[in-house]
Amino acid sequence: MQWTEFGVFTALFLLVSVMGFAASRWRRAASMEHLDEWGLGGRRFGSWITWFLVGGDLYTAYTFVAVPALVFGAGAMGFFALPYTVVLYPLVLLPLLRMWSVSKAHGYVTPADYVRGRYDSSLLATLVAVTGIVATMPYIALQLAGLEAVLRTMGLNGSGLAGHAPLFLAFVVLALYTYHSGLRAPALIAFVKDLLIYVVILVAVFYLPTQIGGWGSIIDDSAAVLSRPDPDTGQASGSILLGEHNQLQYATLALGSALSLFLYPHSLTGILASSGRRVIRRNMVALPAYSFLLGMLALLGYAALAIGVEPIVNGATGEPDSNTIVPVLFDRMFADWFAGLAYAAIGIGALVPAAIMSIAAANLWTRNIYKEHLRPGATPAQEAKQAKLASLVVKFGAVLSIVLIDPQFSIDMQLIGGVIVLQTLPAVAVALYTRWLHRWALVAGWGVGMSWGLWQLYLIPKDPVTGQGHFGGSAMPLSDFSLFGWQPLPDVRTQIYVGAVALLLNLLVAVVLTPVLRRSGASRGTDHTSPDDYLATGAGEGRERVEPGTDEVRAG
Repeated sequence: MQWTEFGVFTALFLLVSVMGFAASRWRRAASMEHLDEWGLGGRRFGSWITWFLVGGDLYTAYTFVAVPALVFGAGAMGFFALPYTVVLYPLVLLPLLRMWSVSKAHGYVTPADYVRGRYDSSLLATLVAVTGIVATMPYIALQLAGLEAVLRTMGLNGSGLAGHAPLFLAFVVLALYTYHSGLRAPALIAFVKDLLIYVVILVAVFYLPTQIGGWGSIIDDSAAVLSRPDPDTGQASGSILLGEHNQLQYATLALGSALSLFLYPHSLTGILASSGRRVIRRNMVALPAYSFLLGMLALLGYAALAIGVEPIVNGATGEPDSNTIVPVLFDRMFADWFAGLAYAAIGIGALVPAAIMSIAAANLWTRNIYKEHLRPGATPAQEAKQAKLASLVVKFGAVLSIVLIDPQFSIDMQLIGGVIVLQTLPAVAVALYTRWLHRWALVAGWGVGMSWGLWQLYLIPKDPVTGQGHFGGSAMPLSDFSLFGWQPLPDVRTQIYVGAVALLLNLLVAVVLTPVLRRSGASRGTDHTSPDDYLATGAGEGRERVEPGTDEVRAG
């Protein structure tokens, strides 16, 4: 047991827990018994708060644990997260402005609320809501995996269910302060989390090379380690350069991840909580600063390779836990007090997004399942109560994901979730610009894309050597692509992200069926939004004028 590290970690964990409970008094509303207050913080967060909230929401244990672990295990493939975050913000800026405006105009809390209003389809909105909830589960599980890796490195590494006991305790604390304070809790804690992360990573990136020969030596040593043949397969585990079979996988992973990120309900929750379009614009300009942090974090995977870090064996499963790579690196290279500080940064960096994700999933359940189908006459107070209870259930489901699913790399939890949530892109993102696609065509496209994507994910073995297990990753060789038994590329070993293929099938079905349904006279429903709704501004933003030749606006 590393008592000094554990003491520093515990002190900071208790600090943010107290902040989480106290957050209900921060910018206190007349009543927290309303989804706009509990689930969206009153929709009045300014530029700084939104920057920390959205940054804390998007740069998670995925960034601090999973990406360096993938670089450690596979090399260059782990850097797909960099081009993904580079293209992300220009790609989503204009759609997010439109989503914020139409949500402000109609009081929408979730993307499924918007789909319900746009297509007048309870079924399509429910599918979007269920998809968002299911996709969020493995993403929350990834956060908890990062937290558990830190606890394991400090010595809390028991066997069986007892090995997960510290995680259960952290889950209870997270659940309680989220239930009490809603979105204000992670928004306040995000300030501490970002401060800790920047301090720890900047020190690590500049200090570590001085101890192990500089970055040139680190990269050379990593290349040598990755090129060694695996004793089981006879093949190298990875490379610092992409190979002929994974370049397409790299590109589709980056693009698919960029397209999916703001389809996740928690990402939109941070945007809808902001006070206006100007806040969103400023944040889309400032958030790429986190991409610089991500690149530095990824390099820690090479540093761990260079000094011969070995992952800690998970006492609960008996398998090496690749998530422990960065924590073990800090344990070996830094004083105990600084390692404890780093562990707290990682742990808090997992708790902030886990809280936001559970709140977003709870909002979906409450507005688009509970109120839509179970209790249409629910009052705002009943909605808030239901959302609080649902947030507890979501966290419990994420803990079960940790116990029951053990992919080769924890980053696959997020990538699997991405395959799922990408299937809502036609109904949510495309609909922000056109309503040409028929609502029943969107339902059919969702069904095809989701069914095919989940089946392919199921077929990916957890153990690539023996071919045993399921849901072992998110990439497939093109030779495995099959349409009703027909394999058009039987000998092509090039890998591709499953989500990209599933989305293409989804769009193809929706585009082909739309003219057929229109000619058949199938009802398209009533669009409850208007063009002006997509340009609505926040309080104090002033009038805006439409730019010639576009549907975008500038402050007048």
